[in-house]
Amino acid sequence: MTSEQAPHDPVAVIDSRRGFLTAVEIISAGSGPLAIDAERASGYRYSQRAYLIQVFRRGAGSFLFDPPAIGEFSELQEAVGSVEWILHAASQDLACLREVGLDPETIFDTELGARLAGIPRVGLGSVVEELLGIHLAKEHSAADWSTRPLPQAWLVYAALDVELLVDLRDALAELLERNGKSEIARQEFAATLAKEPKPANPDAWRRLSGLHSLRQPRSLAVARALWTARDEYAREIDTAPGRLLPDLSITAAAKNLPATKSDLAALREFNGRASRSQLPRWWAAIERGMAVEDLPRLKVPSDAIPPVRAWPDRRPEADRRIKAARTAFAALSEELSIPVENLLTPELLRQVAWEPPEPVTVDDVRTMLAAGGARPWQCDATAQVIVDAFVEASQPETEPDTADS
Repeated sequence: MTSEQAPHDPVAVIDSRRGFLTAVEIISAGSGPLAIDAERASGYRYSQRAYLIQVFRRGAGSFLFDPPAIGEFSELQEAVGSVEWILHAASQDLACLREVGLDPETIFDTELGARLAGIPRVGLGSVVEELLGIHLAKEHSAADWSTRPLPQAWLVYAALDVELLVDLRDALAELLERNGKSEIARQEFAATLAKEPKPANPDAWRRLSGLHSLRQPRSLAVARALWTARDEYAREIDTAPGRLLPDLSITAAAKNLPATKSDLAALREFNGRASRSQLPRWWAAIERGMAVEDLPRLKVPSDAIPPVRAWPDRRPEADRRIKAARTAFAALSEELSIPVENLLTPELLRQVAWEPPEPVTVDDVRTMLAAGGARPWQCDATAQVIVDAFVEASQPETEPDTADS
């Protein structure tokens, strides 16, 4: 039976170098791993910088830092960089932590650990309730953390996010050890820490919602120009692009190709926070899109594997392989109590199914999986399963025997 969230003492934010350095001394004198979390302003700001960093360590207590006011966190990195850091969903926070000079050597990811342990709901509140029996309210998870001053209720929420992480880590470590998954977790945590950021996509504008409705290259050119203008302005004023001009406003303008600025303003779909105040900016972008000569292609040539739905026509034998492998993976997932997507990335399974090594052997499949970034435990768990599934898929279908017995 879970208990209600207990009252919490008032929380203060450290927003000066002097206060930060004093806190670093106290944290350095603490013991054990460091629990850390970061709050961004996704959906409100253009940047993904941290607007609040929370830290907890046994023997030291919890501390909330204001990164824009403090700047570099190198002193904290030097003090505790070599101890284990505990994060929940580390992949979401590592980039903004590294931006201020915080980069752990080893981590324990409680969200990923919960997945590997077979816990069905892996949000922080759910895992805390499952393993610690404590109700953790999460009503401020989507707040605008660039707000200043931050409300006290938000600060209490942020402090609790780290104050329970050490106990949660210990409970998960015990559960993983009991289920023989400690080494699996270690490999996954190391892979999360080592993962390289994705390179910038030069065609990011093609992710616009509703772009599929544009049938003419000129419309695509206008959409590209509007997206670029919006992105540049959003970066300039550090505001989430969609708050300035929704995607559907851009695609509506690109589809209608208004002849004048007044026609643009009259479009019912052309709305948003800056649709009218920045109308000259958007109109100038449309004019650039109408004048440009290097028109975008309607479809971009790609060497990528086609969507699985196209496999029955494009490569029927690959379709049989992927279906057999998915069935086998579902059984393996249940057997190991590990989600299917954590056994192997769906993309890597598609790659192997689309063009497997010839002949299909366990060693060759292992080599292909490892080259695609699979961890050793994943190769051990899935290579033979994949080979068996592919062999089964290659067998000719037999007609059912309808003869009388």
